[in-house]
Order: sequence, then structure tokens, then C-alpha cells
Amino acid sequence: MRVLGLISGTSHDGIDSAIVDWSLDGGVLTGVVEHTGERPYEDGLRARIVDALPPNRVSMGEVCALDTLIGQEFAEAADAAGRADLVCSHGQTLFHWVADGHVLGTLQLGQPAWIAERTGLPVVSDVRVRDVTAGGHGAPLVSYLDLLMLGGIEGRSGALNLGGIANLTVGPERLAYDTGPACALIDAAAPPYDRDGRLGAAGTVDEKLLDELLAEPYYALEPPKSTGKELFTPGYVTTDVRGADLVATLTALTAETVAAEIRRHRLTTVVVSGGGARNPTLMGMLRERSGATLVSSDDLGIPSDAKEAIAFSLFGWLTAHGLPATVPSCTGATGARVLGTITPGSGPLVLPEPLAEAPVAIRFL
Repeated sequence: MRVLGLISGTSHDGIDSAIVDWSLDGGVLTGVVEHTGERPYEDGLRARIVDALPPNRVSMGEVCALDTLIGQEFAEAADAAGRADLVCSHGQTLFHWVADGHVLGTLQLGQPAWIAERTGLPVVSDVRVRDVTAGGHGAPLVSYLDLLMLGGIEGRSGALNLGGIANLTVGPERLAYDTGPACALIDAAAPPYDRDGRLGAAGTVDEKLLDELLAEPYYALEPPKSTGKELFTPGYVTTDVRGADLVATLTALTAETVAAEIRRHRLTTVVVSGGGARNPTLMGMLRERSGATLVSSDDLGIPSDAKEAIAFSLFGWLTAHGLPATVPSCTGATGARVLGTITPGSGPLVLPEPLAEAPVAIRFL
């Protein structure tokens, strides 16, 4: 079954897509990655998304407009991606409602009916909210893919995604959580991002500011936990430190907060993906501070830039077959849940026969 996964992450710079042909044999799920791509948001739409993010205020009229405009962009991305049987769309997160360490709601925009109308395919969407209603954080959902992926790695292994927010999956303990910012604060200090880590490499880390930032209470919370740009807003850092020194300090903040969790769990091998993996300054600091061997998800057949889109393709396949796609120990939910709602395509909604058993291993060709 070919499933198209679509997602725009916490960097909100565009839409990642991946078509994977999934097949299950003897408990081993095989994925053939047939397409990966990225469709950048048009500058005007990206600016409207940024303006709608916390702590900014937004009208319901703008929420309605963004739901439509983002949905149309996702429909364009889906139409251009290629042949599939099903689409699973994450949409664009506009708000993740966390209070006293609990997630009370999560909002992703990008009306899926536009995708169904444009492609004629059924669309799985609203993927996070079912886990939230079961008491979970709705994140990091990628932990389901991570744990299958890590099953083939010896020793104490983990998986790290460096997007706007960093999330870590710990294989031995079957834990997953957001560690804090990955590129969110770096991007805010060096918009749209610090290309090749040049500013971070040119600056000097301000140790006083770094110590102040490391005092953020979020880091001391026990997992499961999640965060986002509701906390780490573009205005989160107020300081006289400027330019390359600020970028270097924020790069060190990401490296230290992630490395602290890698050291805490005594991980020896960490599989890295996401945009931050392309920042050599960040990766160098992370290697030095963590002491772990860092390998790219590309080495396991999962393109680093498309890993989350591949994960949502997997979630679509699982939902279509009536299988849960969450790990309660990772999200904090009371139990595993089948995710999402389904918008029919141009014809009658026909789903495969439900499967009685979930995959126990995964491989990519």
C-alpha cells in the first residue's frame, strides 16, 4: 500500500512529503521510499503563519483563512508528489496547549478536504489529538517509528530529531520526549536559519547567558513531556548579546540540553535526523558534549530531511489497517490508540482488512 505522508514542522518553512510503499511479512514491515520532497511556503503565507504564532494574537477570520490556505498548499504538494493509495497529513501546528505539564489540546491547520478534492484520495488527518484525549502529549509520535528502527542497533541507542524543537527517543527505556529547542531559537537569531552553522562557528559562547538559559524550568521536568514555540518564542531570549555570539550561545544551548539527556540515559549510539543535522557547528558541539556516536538516519535507509514525512506515511498505513500508532510510555497516554480522522476521496471509502498484530520490526529498501 502506497501512503503519502505530509508534514510541516515547527520550523514552518514548508511541506515535507514522502511516498512509501509498505508491506508486512512475518511481523517485518518493509518500506520502499518512492518519493521524498519539500515544497517551501510562499513568503506571504509563511509570514502569516509566523504572525499567527504565540505570543501574537489572531482573529478567527485569520484562523479560517490559514486553515484554507495551508490546506490548499498541502493539496498542491500532494498532487505533485506522485501516485499513492492514501494520504496522511499532519498539517501545520499553530498551537500546542500545555498547562502544568499536561497537554490539554493541540491545533493543526490545513483543511484535509482540499487534499481529498485535489487528489481524489482518502486523507488521514488530525493525527495528534486522539493521543491527547487519552491523556498523552500527542508528541513525539515519531517514537513509534524510532523504536522499530532502533531494534536493529546494538547497545544503548536513541533517536534524535533536530527540527524547530528537539525530540529524543530512548530505545532501552522506551521513552520519548521533547528536550527543548533545536533550531527554533537559532533561527530566530539568524533568520531564516544559520546556513552551514557559519554564524555559530564565528561567534563566542557567552557562558553567563548560557547558564541563565539553562535555568529554564522545562528542562527539569520528567518525561513524558512536550513543548513548542508557545514557550520558545522568537522573543524568548532578552539579552544584550548580539550577532554571532548570540547564535553561538543558542547553538550551545541546544547542544547542551540535548547532550545532557543523552548522557543521562547513557546512550552510546544516537541516530540523528532533521534540519539541525545539517548544521556542522551544532553537530560538533553535540558530539563533544554528549560523548555518543552520532549517525545519520540516512545510513539506515531513512532520508534525514524526510524522516517525519515517512513517519506520517507509516501512521497512515497503521490507521488504514486498524492498528495503533502510539507508544503510551513515550507520550504518556493511558493506552495505545488508532490515530486520526479520515476524509473520503472521490469514491467510496474502502479500507484494507484490519490486522490483528502490529509489526515488530522495520526495514527500508
